[in-house]
Amino acid sequence: MGSRKPNNPAAPRRQALNEAQEERELTLRNYPPDSPQASARILAMALLADGSIDFSELSALARRGTLQRLGISEAAFDDVIHDLCADLLIDNFSPVSGYLVLGRDLLRRLLGDIGDPALQKKLLRGVLDIVHADGELAGGEAVLLSVAADCWDIDPFDSYRILATPGRRLPSQVRRLRREPTQR
Repeated sequence: MGSRKPNNPAAPRRQALNEAQEERELTLRNYPPDSPQASARILAMALLADGSIDFSELSALARRGTLQRLGISEAAFDDVIHDLCADLLIDNFSPVSGYLVLGRDLLRRLLGDIGDPALQKKLLRGVLDIVHADGELAGGEAVLLSVAADCWDIDPFDSYRILATPGRRLPSQVRRLRREPTQR
């Protein structure tokens, strides 16, 4: 006789809430395609994808001059982050999980605001810089990277221009990770 898991009384309610949330159209601010604001929103999503904005992530943006290369002032970037947070709190808070929820369809819609292939590569590079800044890949960050690479049809490594050439020295971060013992 096999064991049977007890029924979870909250499961049908959770499923109904998720389905209702997926069915309604989310209202986020509209930005012109390929605009600095649309670009800033992609970077803001990367900052928030792990649940909090880490100082190392902001430092990575500043160190690489990402905002300046994309034509975004720090004040405008702050405004976009604030607006994104406000929009997400209004439409996407899940009372079941207690987290902000962004589905893949919403991510695709927002990533679709960026149609210029050169801008897409710059943004994916910025997202990768943010994701790698704290040395951890959170689930939300992995989803954002996956959906962006798929939506824009870009290999994430292409944006880093990583070349596998014989005799090439690995970046210091990779050498350091290879020396650290793995914890199991």
